[in-house]
Amino acid sequence: MSLDFFSAFVIGLLGSGHCIVMCGGISTMLTTAIADTSRHKKYAIILAYNFGRIASYSLIGALVAFTSSMATKNIGLPVSLLKTIAGIFLILLGLYLGQWLMWLSRVEHLGKNIWRYISPHTKKFIPIKNVQSAFALGALWGWLPCGLVYSTLTWALASADALNGALIMFFFGLGTLPALLSVSLGTISVKALLSHTLFRKTAASLVISYGIYTILILYI
Repeated sequence: MSLDFFSAFVIGLLGSGHCIVMCGGISTMLTTAIADTSRHKKYAIILAYNFGRIASYSLIGALVAFTSSMATKNIGLPVSLLKTIAGIFLILLGLYLGQWLMWLSRVEHLGKNIWRYISPHTKKFIPIKNVQSAFALGALWGWLPCGLVYSTLTWALASADALNGALIMFFFGLGTLPALLSVSLGTISVKALLSHTLFRKTAASLVISYGIYTILILYI
């Protein structure tokens, strides 16, 4: 499973350009919403809401993996089928990141029904006054509909183990950190690199290749 964790981190890193487009505005808004405080406390708050987001990813990963583990044990659902689905979603994710085929945008709509119930609660924590409220706000932010997150969740689903599912999503979340920290901290050079068309197209091609490899390794 350690390869899966590393690969999940890389997927998060390669999808960073998408993170900047989808969540960059939110990250900037949250940074702006930090109450007047010292620079060090501001950095702690920025880390807190990002790790709150990653905590939600981990929780969702554990839930979907636990569900799949029950399905494999109780109804004999083949793990190979789950891994095939994960591979297909990785291919779709690569096509989505490269903006060659946008089918995953339809999957994002499925999460909007959940998000409309969660989003009103974010107002309770703005302006952000301390690390605890920042973490809570980030945990709510983690439920924002996102094709990148949903695609990686199929990987957690294929693990059919709650702990591994949580860890896959945790390492994926770590991979997204450089992009969103660069937005929050105003690191223009990192943001420019991750948003660059060449980086995005290369990343998309690598994700597609890994998705194909994930499927082929099951049947060769």
